Amino acid sequence: CECPENEFPELFKKPYHHGLPSDDLKCQEGKPQAAVDRTLDSKAFRGWTETDNPWTYDDETDNCESESVLDTEMTYVNLQLNPERYTGYTGPSARRIWDAVYSENCPKYPAEELCQEEKILYKLISGLHSSISIHIASDYLLDEATNLWGHNLDLMYNRVLRYPNRVQNLYFTFLFVLRAVTKAADYLEQAEYDTGNPTEDLKTHSLMRQLLYNPKLQAACPLPFDEAKLWKGQRGPELKQKIQAQFKNISALMDCVGCEKCRLWGKLQVLGLGTALKILFSVNGEDHSHQTLELQRNEVIALINLLNRLSESIKFVHEMGAAAEKLNEGTVTSTRLNSLVQQAWASIVKT
Repeated sequence: CECPENEFPELFKKPYHHGLPSDDLKCQEGKPQAAVDRTLDSKAFRGWTETDNPWTYDDETDNCESESVLDTEMTYVNLQLNPERYTGYTGPSARRIWDAVYSENCPKYPAEELCQEEKILYKLISGLHSSISIHIASDYLLDEATNLWGHNLDLMYNRVLRYPNRVQNLYFTFLFVLRAVTKAADYLEQAEYDTGNPTEDLKTHSLMRQLLYNPKLQAACPLPFDEAKLWKGQRGPELKQKIQAQFKNISALMDCVGCEKCRLWGKLQVLGLGTALKILFSVNGEDHSHQTLELQRNEVIALINLLNRLSESIKFVHEMGAAAEKLNEGTVTSTRLNSLVQQAWASIVKT
């Protein structure tokens, strides 16, 4: 799935200072929108240590035998220069990835045959899938000839809004990740956010505290998700290992995404979900109550970015959902959209 060595652009192997050439499309299936801009602020990062997350697969940490190898494999990317948006990555290649994610790890058994934990894995992946589709629709290349970008409400409706369960799963995934963030509040508040830019570092600390201790958020969602209900009974440990292996396989599949920018956001958000699972459930499959939580900087970055992506998706649904339904159904259906939201919340509360 990765580019062969002889096809890997030489410029990618050298220190990068001027951004990715827009005409270098060997890894992007001919789509310039899929290329990652590698321009970096020289003060932005000083590097961090990588350790393994048992919920996710990462070839840099799972296969490297030395830190020197790890250093050569790591790539720093400015996410602000690479927004999650339409990239032109469509068709059989993209479908194969999602088909593999669902068929290999979320088999379609009758609902009554699935235990609660297995349903949660499916909901998380479906919710993430819905969020990605919404971000593509919210920032879409409408006219390639004039480079006109805008909203594609048809796409949002046909991929997400017309399926109530996908809307419900989007809300579920948001609340799941929100619960992980609030549960790790003490750690996240005390974590080191030293990038070498004192002004930005202070701002980051302030914003993190505002997120963690927002009174409106605490009042609205005192317990977004109750993880204490899971992994009960004799099958608990076995189920945890099974679902952990399935999610790890999903994270490995992200390396097979043919579009570089899609792979960037796919790996980032799956790592964010893996970090949420790590916070809520386990480290190396063991009960978290007997271990000290340890997160790496990239896990924190992935977790917070995922929460942002999910919240932005929900915001876009609230702002443009009625317009999308009106466009596709010919009538204003804000009442129906509100009903979907209420159904989503009711479903989450029962979980």
